[in-house]
Amino acid sequence: MSLVLNILKEVYEAEFNYKGVRVNGFGIPTAFLASGKSERDTLYRLSREGYIKKDEGGWRITNQGKSKLKKADYLKSFHSPFSSQSKRNLLLTFDIPESQKVKREWLRMHLKEFNYKMVQRSVWVGPSPLPKEFLDYLKEIKIEKYIKTIKLSKNQK
Repeated sequence: MSLVLNILKEVYEAEFNYKGVRVNGFGIPTAFLASGKSERDTLYRLSREGYIKKDEGGWRITNQGKSKLKKADYLKSFHSPFSSQSKRNLLLTFDIPESQKVKREWLRMHLKEFNYKMVQRSVWVGPSPLPKEFLDYLKEIKIEKYIKTIKLSKNQK
């Protein structure tokens, strides 16, 4: 999950709060794994874009931020049916528009999960066949038309 979605989710679901951020029993923030500067920059950007706001109680998510989080959370997760030793015999390319950036990043994340290797940002090689429920889901979220696959005659390393 991206730092932006991590921050939005943490601000939205904060349980034990210290100035709006979830902390463990020792008061240490539990969510963020990025550097402090990266977090501050992201918080500033999210605030400037209207996704979060700061008040006397700390950071709070806005309705716009809840909407963004809801849109990102609707994408399903799939687990890899392939082992790390699976032969890479499928070339997958895609050209998903910038307007569907969340779906494009979701696809890249799942290709990594399926032990695909990136040749270029939108060209990947990995095992086949892709799971039927995954392919059905690509149709459901309307990105299958941007994806092309080619079966390779020689397995790639």
